[in-house]
Amino acid sequence: MGTEIRTFYSLKEIEEAIKEQIEFYKSLVEDYSQWLGSFLRDYEQTYGDEEWFKNIAALNKSLKIKKTPKKTEKKGKKKKKEGSIWIDFKEIMLSASEQGEAEILFEAIEEINEKIERLEKAKSAVENLEKVGLGKDILYITYINDGVPEKIVLKHKKGEEFGEKFKFIADFSVSKELEF
Repeated sequence: MGTEIRTFYSLKEIEEAIKEQIEFYKSLVEDYSQWLGSFLRDYEQTYGDEEWFKNIAALNKSLKIKKTPKKTEKKGKKKKKEGSIWIDFKEIMLSASEQGEAEILFEAIEEINEKIERLEKAKSAVENLEKVGLGKDILYITYINDGVPEKIVLKHKKGEEFGEKFKFIADFSVSKELEF
């Protein structure tokens, strides 16, 4: 998704947008997990004895058990460095192997799960803002990085009135001298 700034008119609206993102990414993880599972079943007889296949199968099981992403991430990075199935082509990597397909599926699932985790934390933070009592007459100008809200600027809907509350107000009286 990239980087964007969106204005929301309520915390509920932010929360709903986050929930939609979470549901979308959970669906995507489910699709990729099925693809990876199918891949592993289809190629088990062909590559079942090879180390890379055993690693991907083990990592796939760890995703299902929900081990911490940091542990599986380290394994994935080591595996990637060891293999010579990738070729640098300018700014991208190319592979023509089944191992490459399995690796990108696993990496995508891992990245999306991390994004879901970040979205869950953002949703929790928004829920806490609601409990604190933020809400009415406020615009929420939200900085969204890679689909995850990271910063929110609070701005009163009646901008001038809100700003006036913080100004020093003083009335001055000047007396006029009378001439006789």
